[in-house]
Amino acid sequence: MYRFGIVGTGWRSLFYLRAASACPEMFEIAGVVTRDAQRAAALAERFGTSLYTSSEELVERESPDFVVTSVPWDVNPEAVGKLVELNTPVLSETPPATTVEELEALWRLGSQGAKVQVAEQYWAQPHHAARLAFARSGKIGRVSQVQVSAAHGYHGISLLRAFLGVGFENAGITARTFTAPIVLGPNRTGPPTEEVVGDSKQTIAWLDFGDRIGVFDFAGDQYFSYIRGQRLLVRGDRGEIIDSEARYLKDFATPIRIRFQRENAGEDGNLEGNYLKGIQAGEDWIYRNPLGQVELTDDEIAVGTCLMKMGEYAAGGESFYSMAEACQDRYLDIAIQQAVDSGETVTTGSQAWAEPTV
Repeated sequence: MYRFGIVGTGWRSLFYLRAASACPEMFEIAGVVTRDAQRAAALAERFGTSLYTSSEELVERESPDFVVTSVPWDVNPEAVGKLVELNTPVLSETPPATTVEELEALWRLGSQGAKVQVAEQYWAQPHHAARLAFARSGKIGRVSQVQVSAAHGYHGISLLRAFLGVGFENAGITARTFTAPIVLGPNRTGPPTEEVVGDSKQTIAWLDFGDRIGVFDFAGDQYFSYIRGQRLLVRGDRGEIIDSEARYLKDFATPIRIRFQRENAGEDGNLEGNYLKGIQAGEDWIYRNPLGQVELTDDEIAVGTCLMKMGEYAAGGESFYSMAEACQDRYLDIAIQQAVDSGETVTTGSQAWAEPTV
């Protein structure tokens, strides 16, 4: 059982609250910090938690195992810093900072012994987790190329680096944007009520790490659109993964083709419930839902996985997505934008968080 608090009551905070509420044997919501208790009263009642006006009050009254900061970019460094001062482990939901200078300042909090992790959840979404496990199994050999079109900015880069097995190596980055019309689909507020044509802005970037290359490709519509999907290509010297299928060599003359098959309870008359069991690749369970029999979306499962990992980390376990990793992903995100703006190749340099002693 892990007790955690949350700073913030925005749209993203609800993912943590829903994940925790679905797993009462695993998580307890210690309290929520909000600037407007009246506006957040319904949220507190829905999730059965207390509201506080400051991090200090939350920590003093509840002594949580850790606290999630789910606040806007511009106030996140201050929110993280305050909790570090209170000697409380922090799971930072939002991107760590907006500039390289801010990234370095925030990283130094963690480098001085504070327990800080970042809730980058895409690696823990079931379909990505399954394909990462398969890529790391060795079946497709050494991965040399990854093309990711699944998430924006630092999220997409975190997947790209994970599949490539890239740490803090430097890269030459070339990037372009392309704008085209699209019939708009749903958004955070719900489905469309009429047909509206808008602009879809796509960013494509090539990250050349020398012996490995990554292609980042994303348009914001892909998160909600009815007509824009996600794509993934992972190539190794013995095989490749394309979306939900993998091909690899059993030996030089025996190709094998398998699909990543989701196994859900509750389908086709099944009476076990309504939840994701896991994902199989051939005869192997390549991914099992770590939260058990819970009715949650894939992203909520990923968020719950981050909460679980943070609880373990706060109790003395291993780091799962450090501030250094988050800074590197955001740094490459910034470099991509610089390449877009300049139209030239941008070469990254080693930053403070890449030091081997950290």
